Amino acid sequence: MSQKVAVCLAQSSDAVTAVLTASDPVLMNASYDAAMLARALPLMVYANPALLASGSVHLAEVSSEVVGVGGWTPERPGTGEVEPGLGHIRHFAVHPARTGRGVGRSLFAACRSQAGGRGFCVFECYSSLNAEPFYRALGFHALERREIPMGDTVRFPAVLMRCRF
Repeated sequence: MSQKVAVCLAQSSDAVTAVLTASDPVLMNASYDAAMLARALPLMVYANPALLASGSVHLAEVSSEVVGVGGWTPERPGTGEVEPGLGHIRHFAVHPARTGRGVGRSLFAACRSQAGGRGFCVFECYSSLNAEPFYRALGFHALERREIPMGDTVRFPAVLMRCRF
């Protein structure tokens, strides 16, 4: 069921963190064991200040309630490497009560529009295992499975995915 989704640039780290905190533990539960989530979630469910300051993180609202977050950067997560024309999807999450209703697609459309206006034509993302079908539906294809280093001890299973737009 579709709903009227308003998308705006994120100004508040609190709003971003609230969506990540509500979404990730619930939606990732089906794809990761409890021990992995106990180690990884504390490293994942907070707003990255540098990402927020980039001006490329968007919030989705339905009836003035923040229900999703999604952003992109030119810099590859973890390395800061920049490749002309290639953007990186970051901090994507939708409140579990709002999945399947166009929130994620609205956020992706805002990111694609902003990135396209800046000369980008390809996105990559490190998809969580549970989010792979969502990204496939947006036109991404899997390149390879990876374990993303997080902190000193966590290696988080993910899928590197890419799409042209």
